[in-house]
Amino acid sequence: LDSIDAWSLLIEDEARLAGIPADVQAAARAAAEEDGTPGWKLTLKMPCYLPVMQYAQDRSLREALYRGYGTVASEHGDGKFDNSPLIEELLALRAEEAGLLGLGTFAALRLQTRMARDAREVTVFLRDLAARAKPYAQRDLAELKAYATGELGLDDLQPWDVAYASERLRESRYAYSEDEVKQYFTEPRVLSGLFEVIETLFDVRLAETPVSSWHSDVRGVRVESPKGELIGYLYLDLYARSGKQSGAWVDSERTRRVVAGKVQTPIAYLTCNFSRPNGDKAAVLTHDDVITLFHETGHALHALLSEVDEPGAAAFASVEWDAIELPSQFMENFCWEWAVVQKLSAHVDTGEPLPRALYDRLVAARNYQSGMQTVRQIEFALFDMLMHDRAQGASVAEVLALLQEVRQEVAVLFPPAWHRLPHAFSHLFAGGYGAGYYSYKWAEVLSADAYEAFEEAAAKQAGNALGTLDPETGARFRREVLAVGGSRPAAESFAAFRGRAPRIDALLRHSGMTPT
Repeated sequence: LDSIDAWSLLIEDEARLAGIPADVQAAARAAAEEDGTPGWKLTLKMPCYLPVMQYAQDRSLREALYRGYGTVASEHGDGKFDNSPLIEELLALRAEEAGLLGLGTFAALRLQTRMARDAREVTVFLRDLAARAKPYAQRDLAELKAYATGELGLDDLQPWDVAYASERLRESRYAYSEDEVKQYFTEPRVLSGLFEVIETLFDVRLAETPVSSWHSDVRGVRVESPKGELIGYLYLDLYARSGKQSGAWVDSERTRRVVAGKVQTPIAYLTCNFSRPNGDKAAVLTHDDVITLFHETGHALHALLSEVDEPGAAAFASVEWDAIELPSQFMENFCWEWAVVQKLSAHVDTGEPLPRALYDRLVAARNYQSGMQTVRQIEFALFDMLMHDRAQGASVAEVLALLQEVRQEVAVLFPPAWHRLPHAFSHLFAGGYGAGYYSYKWAEVLSADAYEAFEEAAAKQAGNALGTLDPETGARFRREVLAVGGSRPAAESFAAFRGRAPRIDALLRHSGMTPT
């Protein structure tokens, strides 16, 4: 975070900003003015970094930001921010901890409390998924290279060209851009629609309410039963700002518990890093931002709708880490439903909902480059598991060599030799996902299968305006998954909801990785 905050690039020639969305340019101009300097200040914060990588026509500008982000907190920058010694120290301490407990490796230690039984089961799962996904990833990359050469004149597609070329190909193939779509997802409308989805599925009521908070951006939401009984509070901190950790996450101030015979209601924090409102205009979110908001809301609901009175058995305390993403990834699916999108969209200027034709193109592009995205996640997960499935720590040189070996096995995109992914991989070293990054794909199998139950309910009620927003299935999901937290094994909770063990079929179908 210190390294990211310390990095900026001041642009004084407006021509270099060609292609970058107007709202991103306006934010960069405001950032420069805040520093008392002319021009436009670009940063590595996601609301700036991603649009530059996707839209900047200036190739050297994309390269500058890519190099900046790819060398964050490494020996290639300010030495006081270099995470190399910390990586080595953490890996050594984790190996030592596992040895002291007689478990051999840190992976073995972590998997004591997971659905997966051992590292081999995880690596077999990841390699099987990689074998299924890699042909689709190779097809995605071949199509991208052909388009970049034929239409953009990029004969030597570089890593800093990938996002830019991918967005141009998306626009060409599906006749829309992310910037066009985000004009319809204004933050107030998205929040209103999100609340309506939650209320329909889980029979609760949500309303913004004044709260004391750590920053003026923060808002409070009261969650209550239809009878007005307090269930809990949700704090929303949605905008990016200096000094704030990047990414999106949920944490809890307190969990549900019984104290002196009375129920102490939970309080959850939901944090994102979206673009701020632009003057008197509401903040606008990309569709990916909307998906992120739904994802984090799933985590929050796991805490807020718990009916477990013992804190040690609460969701965040004892649900197996490789199942903790089930509610969050499950919620993402609703962002693709027409009945839901109508509730979420209102154009920032006209208030009109997302047109059906534009929605159809958005859905058609849902699995755009899903093969490349899947193998990228497998690359992270396999690297993480192999790095922690060893009896001793490792030097940074060994860590980087291992990452290259994993890429040779599963990846289709290869960053430059100077790229330092591990140094900024806070999930593994500071976010609790060490020997657990595979959880995203593991839980995605669960979440896709769980959502299939809502698809089945919708199919039985063809023509129902609610589509997959089925209250009966939602009540069962709340009762069997959300309400029980970690009071029983996640496999039992899934079986109680679905009536069987999970299957990978729905994930492959949702990802477009099936023969049909």
